[in-house]
Amino acid sequence: MNNSPIVLVVDDEKMVRDTLDALLSVDYEVYFAENGMEGIALAIQTRPDIILLDAMMPKVDGFEVCRQIRANELLAEIPIIMITALDDRESRLHGLRAGVDDFLAKPFDSVELLARIQTITRLNRYRRIIEQRSKLEELHQELLISYHKTIEGWSNALDLRDKETEGHTQRVTQKCVEFARAIGVGEEQLEHVRMGGLLHDIGKLGVPDAILLKPGKLTEEEWEIMRMHPVYAYQWLAPIAFLKMAVVIPYCHHEKWDGSGYPRGLRGEDIPLFARLFAIVDVWDALSSDRPYRNALSKAEVLEYIRNQSGLYFDPSLVHVFIDLIRDEV
Repeated sequence: MNNSPIVLVVDDEKMVRDTLDALLSVDYEVYFAENGMEGIALAIQTRPDIILLDAMMPKVDGFEVCRQIRANELLAEIPIIMITALDDRESRLHGLRAGVDDFLAKPFDSVELLARIQTITRLNRYRRIIEQRSKLEELHQELLISYHKTIEGWSNALDLRDKETEGHTQRVTQKCVEFARAIGVGEEQLEHVRMGGLLHDIGKLGVPDAILLKPGKLTEEEWEIMRMHPVYAYQWLAPIAFLKMAVVIPYCHHEKWDGSGYPRGLRGEDIPLFARLFAIVDVWDALSSDRPYRNALSKAEVLEYIRNQSGLYFDPSLVHVFIDLIRDEV
C-alpha cells in the first residue's frame, strides 16, 4: 500500500505536467488533471494532501476551481498552491479571496517548490494525526459509556430478580466510592471501585431462585451453593480486561480479615484493598436496611457491630476511617 502523500496537479500545459511528474513522482503519489472540472472530480476521488493549481486555464480558471473546492466540505481543508505567471497584487488578492494558501510564480524554482510542498504536506499530516487521535479518544469515551451502561444493566437485572435487596447495589456503590475517596484513592481508581460495587453480587445470577429467594434459613448444602457466587462472578468477569481491577470486589468481598471468609479464605492484606473497603460498606448497608425477617438496626448499633468485628471480619485500619466517615455525615 502506498503511504506517500498525494499531490494533485491541475494544469492545462503538458510541459508543466511532465516537469512536475519528473520532479515529484519519486516521493509523492501524483495525479494530473488537464482542466478545472477534471481537477475537481479527481480531488473528490483521491482526497489529495495538496493541490498544485494553475491560474490561467480555459473555460474554468484556477480561481473558480479553488472556490468550488473550498465550497465542498469534503475538500475544503486541502492546501492549495497556485502556480501562476500572474504576479500582480490584484491577482494575488483574487487568489486569496478564492481560498488559495500559497503562490508560486512561473517559471517556478524546483527547489523552492519541493520545500513548500514538503512543509505543507508535513503540517497537513500532523493535523490529520491530531484529528485521528481526537476521533479515537471520542470513540474510546463512547466505548467506555457503553461499558458502563452494560454494567449498570447487569446490576439492575440482579436488583429486579431479588426484590428483597432492591436499591442495595446503588447505595453500597455510592458509599464505597465515598469511602475510597476518604482514604486517598485517586479519581481514576475510583472508577474501578464504582464498577466493582455495581457488580459485587453479579455471581448470584448463577444461584438458583429456590436458594437465592428462599424466605427461610438455608441448609448447609444450600449455603455451599450460595458461597459459589463470588467464583461465578470471577469466572464471568475475569476475562474482560476492562474489569481487571474491578473484579476483586465481586470475587473477594466475602473474605474476612481473620481468614474465615470465602471463597478462598484469604487473610489480612492478602485481601485486595477494594474488597476490604467494600466488605465494611456491604455489611453497613445490610444491617441498616429493613429485611422481611428483621428491622433495620440503628446507626449506633451498626457502628458498634462493625467496631466489634474490627480485626475479625474487617481491616482494623479501615474500620476507624469508616466510623469517622459515618459520624461526619449530617
